[in-house]
Amino acid sequence: MKSKVFVPAALLLASSVAGAADLNAINALSQSQFRDLAENLGAATAYKSVAPAESLGTLGFDLSLSVSATEIDKNVFEIANGASDWNLSMLPVPRLQAQKGLPFNIDIGASYTAVPQINANLIGGEVKWAFLPGGIATPAAAIRLSYSKLSGIDQVEVKNTGVDVSVSKGFAMLTPYAGIGRVHSESTPKNIPVLQAEKVDDTRLFAGLNINLGINLGLEMDRYAGLTTYTLKAGVRF
Repeated sequence: MKSKVFVPAALLLASSVAGAADLNAINALSQSQFRDLAENLGAATAYKSVAPAESLGTLGFDLSLSVSATEIDKNVFEIANGASDWNLSMLPVPRLQAQKGLPFNIDIGASYTAVPQINANLIGGEVKWAFLPGGIATPAAAIRLSYSKLSGIDQVEVKNTGVDVSVSKGFAMLTPYAGIGRVHSESTPKNIPVLQAEKVDDTRLFAGLNINLGINLGLEMDRYAGLTTYTLKAGVRF
């Protein structure tokens, strides 16, 4: 995975503060367009751990800032925004993330953000169990349960639940990882009788690289509902 694909994520984060908007015209969408919006929001807001399968250990923790950039349907967002000045083809989502190791190779984690581009809030959480802890010659494998919720938009609420299995293997400072899972995303219109809730159940594929140089870096790419997300994370991990 080449690091240059993550440059748009950082640029979009910088531009998002000045371009904040409200999705206050969702009632102007057709049901099929609302389905497209639900897929876009689900892909952007599904929980993203951006971490290898191996457990942090009882004394370990990971504290970081991350930013994701997800492919979106620009035309649908223009209609939902009630304006023609939506100029992004990717939605930036910054996050403050924390993960803590527990006994028995269990990690817990949480994330929070205010999504500036759509004036919304996003919270999330995870529980991960490394059922194969890994070692010098063997990879680690883990199963993770996750949840996230997008709120603060008057006309829609999005909830995501997910389960995935991942594997990773450390090589000195580098730990590549990959995984597959299932995400159930439900977008519910609020006070819009002509629209029905949309449920998106799809496979999520992801791969990434953890680089620990004192400052810990994480690079990840995932695919869900036909949309690609790129994520860059930086913080401390031990």
